[in-house]
Parts: sequence; C-alpha cells; structure tokens
Amino acid sequence: MTLPVPDTIRAADGAEAQIYAQGAHLIRWRSASGAEPLFLSQRSAFTAGTAIRGGVPVIFPQFAAEGPLTKHGFARTAVWQRQPDNEPGAACWQLRDSAATRAAWPHAFWCELRLRIGGERLDVALSVHNPGDQALRFTAALHTYLRVDDIGAARLHGLQQHRYRDSAHGGIERVDADESLAIVGEVDRIYFDTPAALRLSQPGGALRIEQQGFCDTVVWNPGPAKGAALADLEPDGDRHLLCVEAAVVGRPVSLAPGAHWQGSQTLIIGG
Repeated sequence: MTLPVPDTIRAADGAEAQIYAQGAHLIRWRSASGAEPLFLSQRSAFTAGTAIRGGVPVIFPQFAAEGPLTKHGFARTAVWQRQPDNEPGAACWQLRDSAATRAAWPHAFWCELRLRIGGERLDVALSVHNPGDQALRFTAALHTYLRVDDIGAARLHGLQQHRYRDSAHGGIERVDADESLAIVGEVDRIYFDTPAALRLSQPGGALRIEQQGFCDTVVWNPGPAKGAALADLEPDGDRHLLCVEAAVVGRPVSLAPGAHWQGSQTLIIGG
C-alpha cells in the first residue's frame, strides 16, 4: 500500500519541509534560500512498512544490528501521530508503545520528534520517555542522508584523533589520523565521543552539523559495489549521498522509570 501524502510545514521566510507519518520521516528540507541539502533516493518505494531511502530516518530502539531486534528497530516504519502545534515552521510527532511494539520490545515508552525550520537552519530533536516501572536500555540515531554533488570532492572535518569502529572492515577499531575524512569506496564507521560540531565541505559550499545528547557519529556511504546492489538506490546514487548520523551506540542509554532522554541534530547551511 502506497504511503499517503506527506505533511508539509512552512516557515514565514519560505523554508519548507515534508514529513511522512510513517517513521516521522523527514524526506525534504528546502531552506529559505532554496537550498535542499538532504538526499532522497528516486527509487524509494514509499510503501507502508518499508523503510525510506533518504531524508532523516529515526532509528530506535536499536541501531543497526546492535541487539536482537530487526535492523535499526521499528520506529522508522511505525506510524507516528502528529501533535497540535501552531508555531510556524515547527511540528511534533509522537510514537507510543502498542501491542505490536511490545511483541518485539516488551517495554512501555513514548517517543517525540520535534522539527523546526527557518532561514538556513534545520533542527531535529528526538526524545524518549519511560512511563513504565522498569528501566529502558536502547541505542538510537538520526540517520541523516546529506546530498553531495560528488562524493569524491566532499570532505568531513572534525573527526581527527577520534576512535571509530570500522564496520566495513570487520569491526576493527582505529583512530582517525586525517585532518579531514575523504570518502573512498565503502565507508561505514561509528565514531565515538565525537565533537558537538562537524563541517561538511564541497566545492558548492559548506554545511555545519551540530549535535547534542547524541555522543557518537556514524558516517556511511555504500560505495559503488554495494550501492549498485541496493534496489532502492538509483544508479550512481552512492556518488551523491553521505550519511552523517547523530547517534548513541557505544554507550547505550539506560533510562530509569519516569525519566526521559533527548538528542538533537542541527544542520546550518554555510556554517
């Protein structure tokens, strides 16, 4: 079944975003100047229960295969509920536990995704609340797909001297010695305890990437071989995407009864 039309939110200055209720999934952000920094695959299926390739998938309560659940958990394919919000350029969605979620993950919870746009800035915040009487333990991420003109010319700055797990090469741990990260072939790295701000540069301009609450950063590009094998990615799509994900993986969150956690990511064009 094809997904219904996504919701559109607009800021007073002309910035615009589109979000599907499935996954509270932001698929498009156009800044006030008309820039569109997010990548969205032309081959995404946009069918119920199928993950969307691009935009900002919400990963919860498990990142990748870091546990017993289905890869990346259930939040990205669950239907979230939009909440009343009269602020221009802002919106909020909630996901609460249900019989379906408890069958996979037997915990009471509710998640909230808040989105705010304006000017050349996008803010996405994910919060997790524990209304139950047992502690929750989870990993999570905002799996942000960024559009690049040519992956070979893109450079990510700010990760030098940080430890990472190289998932593309057997999970070996290394320390990044380079002043900037160039993407060559498949790159799948979980950087631990990363800075609050990174910078993506390419000939067409720069993007500042900030995060709070999330202590790790995942950098992913499938490379030509794996990219060609992805049915929902157009030919040479790997050359035009770079995932820079705000994540909490290395130290899973342990959330006491009645407590809540929040993590956010901010994109600033030209920063």
